Amino acid sequence: MPAPLNSFKKALADGETLLGCWMSFAESITAEALSGVGFDWLLIDGEHSPNDIRSIRDQLVTLKGSDSHAVVRVPVGETWIIKQALDAGAQTILVPIVETADQARDLVRACHYPPEGTRGVGYAVGRVSNFGQMENYGPTANAQICLLVQVETKTGLDNLDEILAVEGVDGVFIGPADLSASLGYLGQAMHPDMQATIMAALRKISASGKAAGILTSDDGMIQASLDAGARFVAVAMDIGLLVNSAKAVCTKWKAKTG
Repeated sequence: MPAPLNSFKKALADGETLLGCWMSFAESITAEALSGVGFDWLLIDGEHSPNDIRSIRDQLVTLKGSDSHAVVRVPVGETWIIKQALDAGAQTILVPIVETADQARDLVRACHYPPEGTRGVGYAVGRVSNFGQMENYGPTANAQICLLVQVETKTGLDNLDEILAVEGVDGVFIGPADLSASLGYLGQAMHPDMQATIMAALRKISASGKAAGILTSDDGMIQASLDAGARFVAVAMDIGLLVNSAKAVCTKWKAKTG
């Protein structure tokens, strides 16, 4: 039995647009609830959320068989954590703060078994191969791994053309918050100058033939990003959905009873 088809990677290769949701609660029950909503993909955030490899694994278990593809953002672009996330069952990895083509090439190698890469061959004891019961996993795994890299600093933006030329990078995600901070607009991602910079980057990524991605819950920015060619777009965050809805209900009824 070969490695399962990565439906997310195939959809991007086919030119489809995929809408997702960021998951920051680090809880399987949240993943389970969101898996039935209809998002094309759900992001398990290991960078800014209280996830460890066990909670990432548990959410991957929860999302198995779901129509929402699991994307795992590792906390840092290090081989050891990428290896653990892949062995836990992730097929699509998002790596933050990628600034050079050399870094991107190292990440490609970390995601692939030798001789193409440096991923440790431990799948016989991993969830990824159904604990050794998927006999043909190793020889077929490389083709089903999807690597997404985040460009979110001035250095990364300056090197975007070189990063886009790296074979094995499937998509480039623009991180609006960190990029804004790096360019001197901390907390001002909606500033006209930042919006122009972000949209120009998305257009460049799209024109390169790689998939462009972004996260924003602003309706206008979502549409502008889609118009600029973004094809994997996170349009909501689980915490934002809960807090904003709760605030709206609370404000409404306090106004009626106050």
